[in-house]
Amino acid sequence: MTDEAPAVADAADETGTADGTGPLAGFTVGVTAARKVEEQVALLERRGAATVWAPALSMHPRRVEDAELRAVTEQVLSTPVDLFLATTGIGMKAWFDSAEEWGLLPALVAHLGRAEILARGPKSVGALRRRGLRELWAPDSERFDDVLRHVRGRDLSGAHIVVQEHGQSLSMVAHALRRLGAAVTSVAVYRVEPAEDPTPMFTLIDRIADRSLHAVTFTSAPAVAALMEAAASVGRRDDVVAAFQADVLATCVGPVTSAAFELWGVPTVEPERARLAAMVKLLEQELPLRHAGLVLEAGGHVLRLVGDTVIVDGAEAPLTPAPLAILQALAERPGAVVSRRELLAALPRGAAAAGSSDHAVDMAVARLRAGVGTKVVQTVYKRGYRLAVDL
Repeated sequence: MTDEAPAVADAADETGTADGTGPLAGFTVGVTAARKVEEQVALLERRGAATVWAPALSMHPRRVEDAELRAVTEQVLSTPVDLFLATTGIGMKAWFDSAEEWGLLPALVAHLGRAEILARGPKSVGALRRRGLRELWAPDSERFDDVLRHVRGRDLSGAHIVVQEHGQSLSMVAHALRRLGAAVTSVAVYRVEPAEDPTPMFTLIDRIADRSLHAVTFTSAPAVAALMEAAASVGRRDDVVAAFQADVLATCVGPVTSAAFELWGVPTVEPERARLAAMVKLLEQELPLRHAGLVLEAGGHVLRLVGDTVIVDGAEAPLTPAPLAILQALAERPGAVVSRRELLAALPRGAAAAGSSDHAVDMAVARLRAGVGTKVVQTVYKRGYRLAVDL
């Protein structure tokens, strides 16, 4: 419930396709979101990406007990509020809805309306305005740190500050404000918790650590914390951090999520607008640049080799290890003739041991032609094979 991205994709989703081809063909992307996951996966797969879903958080965040929330609401109402910090739209909506059920909504709105209101971002602003409240200020960055920075230079002695929490405890924030002389009341509406079944997350962690993913998307800061905690529990946190620092692109929907990676020294990318479609559009631009691989024109086709993935005319070619090994060996010397003996040496051990050496190579070449196009590989009589590129 703390995803930064909105529920509806925007107009940036205009380049998707429905046939598995597209700018992300050949790339595999991990998805950690618990909410709106179908939408995100559809955006990625319509651009050709393969996806691996492993929710970092529970899809059913735990609501604070009704009696507990009502007690803190009555505590807020009992004392004038000087400064109110709103952090999430969904948290504000849930609090106001509960207050309405108790018959306390008019009193709560009027009470908070007499305070100076600061909001973390547009969703909390929207929740406030729907109830007739107006924020005095909200940071462009949408980062709660900037909200705190906005108030730290003040004399807070004797001030009563109410902080609406964002799914994770802000007790350290409350302690910091109290050190500046303020009285602080924290309002927790819900708590985010790790996913009920950690198995998919452990699988994702292994794939990140083994660098078999090209990118992983994150839509909330708690998801980052949950992944790192899970990685630490299986002794792979250092491997995950190293992979993110080098080969796996940590892709965040907005600045709040990106900030959660700063503790680990992990570089991230984020779109200018915190939107799902904008994040996917950013991946569309970043991944091909980072994994350009080898691009060849052969036999009337365009081939792109990215690791063990082969893209032919924008669509992934499902090659088994033997034909893939032949293609990689030929691609090392585009257009040059490669002997059967050299190609045999390139084959996986099992394929090379099957039948005669010439037969093993010829069978692998036949499967390669079936996968990438019959004219891509040329036979050079009594010498071997070559890629059909212009020399």
